[in-house]
Amino acid sequence: MANRVCEGDLKVSPLSAAGKHVVIVGGGDTGADCLGTAVREGAASVTQLDIYAQPGAERDEDSEPWPTYPKIYRLSAAHEEARELRTAPAADADARLFAASTLRFTGDERGNVRSLHLVEVDEQRLAVPGTGRTLPADLVLLALGFSGPDQEDGMIEQLGLALQPRGTIARDDGFATNTPGVFAAGDAARGQSLIVWAIAEGRAVAAAVDRYLTGRSRLPAPIVPTDRPMVV
Repeated sequence: MANRVCEGDLKVSPLSAAGKHVVIVGGGDTGADCLGTAVREGAASVTQLDIYAQPGAERDEDSEPWPTYPKIYRLSAAHEEARELRTAPAADADARLFAASTLRFTGDERGNVRSLHLVEVDEQRLAVPGTGRTLPADLVLLALGFSGPDQEDGMIEQLGLALQPRGTIARDDGFATNTPGVFAAGDAARGQSLIVWAIAEGRAVAAAVDRYLTGRSRLPAPIVPTDRPMVV
């Protein structure tokens, strides 16, 4: 919606952060995009909750040798903007709260959210006693990670598909599931990832289906299900 307002398709966004205390649940890139938009719309304050602990400032050469993408502390352009415009909880602070897990929301008599209750968590994502706190929240944006395909629509059950422990669809080295003639690709089987992986898997699974139907395939198969990006 924010993009459509900028492009002139909408005169006013039906959802605005102007003058509101905004809390973003999710520490990834989507959350950062939400943060940047809220800042530019004139939010009274913006806080982004990240369930992971704050990473270190330097690369760990043992677990993340070059050229892997290191998990280090970074400020995105949106976070720098929030700091410059003093919309973070403190003027000199990062707009993010690390190792933070949402417990519940509190609203007013009209059903509008007014506050968010959270607690700090350890490496196992277990609550740390005595760390509960409350943030003012007039607008809460959910930017949570993908945790597996939807099972409520019954498709997975109807097809009898086996799942991995993390909730994604299980498959073999040829993208085939445990149900004959059914193949799985993309986030539903790989887990949350980038669009480039989904494109590559789409091409590879097309070759697998062609091979299943015709006995051979001349289609390109750029990756196999076990391929992963160069990260630890």
